[in-house]
Amino acid sequence: MPRSVAAHRQEVVELLTGVLAGKDKIALPLLDALGRALAVDVYAPLSLPPFANSQMDGFAVRSADIPDGGAELRVAEPVPAGAAPAALKPGFAAPIMTGAMMPAGADAVVPIEKASPNTFPDPDAGQAVVELPAAPPGTYVRDSGSDIRKGTLALAAGTRMGPAQLGLLAALGMRTVDVRRPCRVLLVTTGDEVVEPGEELTAGKIFDSNGTLLEASMLQAGLDVVRAGISDDHPSGLLRVLRRHIGPADSMVDLIVTTGGVSKGAYEVVRQAMEDQPVDFLPVAMQPGGPQGLGTFDGVPFLGFPGNPVSCLVSFEMFLRPALSQILGTPAPRPVLRARLAEPLTSPEGKHQVRRGTLDPDGKVRMEGGAGSHLVHALARANALVQIPGDVTELAEGDEVEVWML
Repeated sequence: MPRSVAAHRQEVVELLTGVLAGKDKIALPLLDALGRALAVDVYAPLSLPPFANSQMDGFAVRSADIPDGGAELRVAEPVPAGAAPAALKPGFAAPIMTGAMMPAGADAVVPIEKASPNTFPDPDAGQAVVELPAAPPGTYVRDSGSDIRKGTLALAAGTRMGPAQLGLLAALGMRTVDVRRPCRVLLVTTGDEVVEPGEELTAGKIFDSNGTLLEASMLQAGLDVVRAGISDDHPSGLLRVLRRHIGPADSMVDLIVTTGGVSKGAYEVVRQAMEDQPVDFLPVAMQPGGPQGLGTFDGVPFLGFPGNPVSCLVSFEMFLRPALSQILGTPAPRPVLRARLAEPLTSPEGKHQVRRGTLDPDGKVRMEGGAGSHLVHALARANALVQIPGDVTELAEGDEVEVWML
């Protein structure tokens, strides 16, 4: 009985949780932490704003100096942004710029457009006066700590570091931040028929697209990728490749991912190499990407993806990427939308089909290529994965489907 997509995804989560959740931390400059997940709770080392400041260009005043009908006040020294102003005397109003520190004694700001005259006086013109309307205490004043108070939780561990989060840390005066060390993955492509791009392509050979496809996906997801090159279809050769890369302590990996050699054919090198390891090879009720391997190799978590390019990418998107998001808080989950089909389609009964499609601005999604797992050109044109549940066999034009944006 094939395993469901949800059940296999949960198995991947359970396989990786112990290894990844305990990852140590690394301090990085703020911009280098973009896309990473916080390793620790961050508490505000100061209040934001750190001092009461003006929300508007205007006049800082003592609200008690202005009755309901307004009042004429003498003009004090102006307060530019960045200055430490003198205390405001009774009966005076201080020209103040947006973001400038409120003078001691001032508790409100009257916007410049409400003043008469509605311009700041020339500082060289001698003592000036300004007529201002009443302003209740707190008017156009940003109080110290009104954004966040010193000592309160700014960001919780596991928070994904985007521009807004990094901006907050910069506003708090931080130059570095502790993030979780990225997961290190050993990526191995298998197959006698596969050669590296750029090499001579002789009869019966194909260029390796899986290595580039998966490494790019992993790098985009924030993983640290170790490429082991291409292993042939001899189990002993694959074992040598794996042990060469997982042996040295300074190059330890958290996860092994292979592509190819996991089906039930006669030359399934990954299955053969894992005979003495606690690795299960089983069908998942998904098309493409049905054959999957999962377990540990010499104690290192292991995932075996199918060899067809679309199958291995769909395996990554359906199983590994969501597991990383759940455990580490990064990468961000794929945006999930609802769209209407631009054309009818059929799907095999009992299998969750993942089709490649393009979501157009009109909210309709059209298929790119067929269901075949070798259609790399169609994959390159797509901007979404269209999810067809296993209990659905036919959909008409205009029917609504779930799409994951790539």
